[in-house]
Amino acid sequence: MPDLDWNRTVFDRDYNWQAGGEEWSAPWGGSEAQWFGALYPRLHRLLPTRRILEIAPGFGRWTRFLIPACSDYLGVDLSATCIDACRKRFAGSPHARFIRNDGVALDEVPDSSVDFVFSFDSLVHAEIDVFRAYVPQLLRKLTPSGMAFLHHSNLKGFDNPDGAANHERARSVSGRDVANLVAESGGKVVIQERITWDGVGPIDCLTTFGRAGVNGDKKTIQLVNMTFMQEASTIRDFHRPYCEVR
Repeated sequence: MPDLDWNRTVFDRDYNWQAGGEEWSAPWGGSEAQWFGALYPRLHRLLPTRRILEIAPGFGRWTRFLIPACSDYLGVDLSATCIDACRKRFAGSPHARFIRNDGVALDEVPDSSVDFVFSFDSLVHAEIDVFRAYVPQLLRKLTPSGMAFLHHSNLKGFDNPDGAANHERARSVSGRDVANLVAESGGKVVIQERITWDGVGPIDCLTTFGRAGVNGDKKTIQLVNMTFMQEASTIRDFHRPYCEVR
C-alpha cells in the first residue's frame, strides 16, 4: 500500500524526475493540453482567485497554470526533491511559496485564508489516514466561500480492485469515504466524479467541496464518468495541436 513512507521513498529518492512529470500527461498530449482540455473546464468557475493552496505539486506540472491565476500561491509537498525543484522553477514568481510538510500537517497555512485548494495526480497515492488528517484542516483553511478540488483514489469503491492494474492507487480510499469525511468535518461536497484511468474502471475520483454553506441548498452532484480516457484521446488528437500555435 502506498503509505507516507512509500511516497517519500519513491518521490524523494527512487523516481526519475527527468521529464518533470510530463510523462503522466502523455495520454492527453502534454500537461498544457490536459490542463485546458480536461482540468480547466472543470475548474473555470473557481479561477482566477486570490489565494491558492496546492497539495503535492511535484515538479510544478500544474503549478505553472495556478500561479498566474492568483495573487498568493502556496505549494506544500512532503518531498524535499519536489520542493527544491519548484523553488528553482518558479523563482521569478514573488507571490509563490513552497514548503515541505510531513504529508499530513498544514500548520503553516492560516485558517480561513485559502480560496482554492487544488491537488491532481498526487493524492491518488494517499491512504485514508491522510484524508482523515487533511480534510478537517482544509475546511478550516478555506474561506467561507472557498472550494477544494482533490483527485484521489476510488480503488476501495471499485468492483474488482484485485483483478485490475491499480496504478499504485490507495486501497483504503473510496469516493464515499472522502465524502463522508467532508460531511463529518462540517463541509459539503458540491460535485463528485468517479473516473476511469488508463484503461481501468473508475478507480479514481474527483471531489469538489467547501464549507457547509457553500453552493446553497443544492444537492451533491454524483457522476460516474466511464469516458474520461476517451476525453484524453480527443484532447491529444484535436486540442493539443492548438498548444503549438505561436
